[in-house]
Amino acid sequence: MARMEPLSIEDCTDAELRAALDHFVATLGFVPNSLLTMQRVPAIAKAVIGLNRAVFSPGGRVDLGLKRLVAHMSSFATGCQYCKAHTTVSATRHGVDDEKMAAIYDYATSPLFSDAERVALDFALAAASVPNGVTDESYRALAAHWDEEQIVEILGVVCMFGVFNRWNDSMATPLEELPAARAGELLGDRGWEIGKHSR
Repeated sequence: MARMEPLSIEDCTDAELRAALDHFVATLGFVPNSLLTMQRVPAIAKAVIGLNRAVFSPGGRVDLGLKRLVAHMSSFATGCQYCKAHTTVSATRHGVDDEKMAAIYDYATSPLFSDAERVALDFALAAASVPNGVTDESYRALAAHWDEEQIVEILGVVCMFGVFNRWNDSMATPLEELPAARAGELLGDRGWEIGKHSR
C-alpha cells in the first residue's frame, strides 16, 4: 500500500512540469506514479525529469534498449520491484525483444547478450551495490568495450536509478497496470513480484 498517494496529472498546476509529464505518455505509455508523487515539489520533479532526459537522450552513443537493461540490473541490485517492472516495459519499448528481456538474469551465459553488454550489466550490478562493488579490474573490463563518454552514459543510468530505486521503495509507490502486467509475464517465473508496490 502506498505510503503517499500519487496526485493526478490533472492536479499539476505548473505548466512546464505538466508538459514534461505529458512527455512520459508519449515515451513510456503512462506517467509514472513516482513522478506524480514528486509533483508536490515541482522543482524536484523537474530536476529528476531533466536527469532522465539527459540519461536517455536519443543523441547518446549507448543503445537506448541496453540503457534500460542497465537500469534493470541496477534495480535488481537494490531490490526495487517497481523499477524492475518499469525497466521491463521501457526496454521492450526500445528494441529489446521479449526473449532477451526474459533472459536478463542469465545475461552472463546467454547467447542473446554480447560481451560488451555483459560487462555493462556486470558494471551496473557492481555500481548499484552498497557498498559499491566496482573494482579496478571490473572497470578495466568495462573500458575494454566502452569509451569514456559511453561509460559516463552507462554510469549516469545507474545513478539515476539510484534515485528512483530509493524513492519508490521508500514511498511504496503503487505500480501501474502496464508494468505490472509485463513484469509478471516476462519475469514472474524469475522471482519478480509486485510486493509493497500493490495498490
